Amino acid sequence: MSAGPRLVLASNNAKKLVELRTLFEPLGLVLVAQPSLGVGEAEEPHATFVENALAKARHAARASGAAALADDSGLCVDALGGAPGVASAHYAAVELPQAGREAQRAVQDAANNRLLLQRLAGISDRRASFVCTLVALRSADDPQPLIATGRWPGEILGAAHGEGGFGYDPLMFIPALDASVAQLPAAVKNAHSHRALACRQLLQLMREQRFLGVA
Repeated sequence: MSAGPRLVLASNNAKKLVELRTLFEPLGLVLVAQPSLGVGEAEEPHATFVENALAKARHAARASGAAALADDSGLCVDALGGAPGVASAHYAAVELPQAGREAQRAVQDAANNRLLLQRLAGISDRRASFVCTLVALRSADDPQPLIATGRWPGEILGAAHGEGGFGYDPLMFIPALDASVAQLPAAVKNAHSHRALACRQLLQLMREQRFLGVA
């Protein structure tokens, strides 16, 4: 890992950390996951991605005393009025096993996908978008947070396809790529995803404002 400025990632999702580290490499920023610093997860009580991302970034920055980056993202389905939206990660209420965090996440993902297909049963309009909002803060009290949003449109399949990715990736079909997100190689996903789009916007903002000395 490079020895550039440190940025605390307000997430416990290991796969998200891998994606974001790859996307932020061009700036030489070192992303550090909050659990490695003993920072717990923040409350996410808000109805919008941007409000939750701000809450998570401020929590991580305050607890760590460092600059922070937060990602709030999810799936918005047109026919469901934008649901699951900010509730995407916990759309279905399930009793999780006592196993490790990644095993728990896999159980939750599977339950979320089942519920989504149930809610869309008999509905022909399958349009949806993955949405990602990224917030970067220099400190917990930064009055000028950098905010970027990416949107990746697609359609919800009738059944899961592909083994890669996480969350709703097996159900999200991208017509322009003729594949589900779970069928895409990591490099292709990182080039086209909602998170990639938001990252490009945020990287430009960081350069313009010399965030943490980024040039």
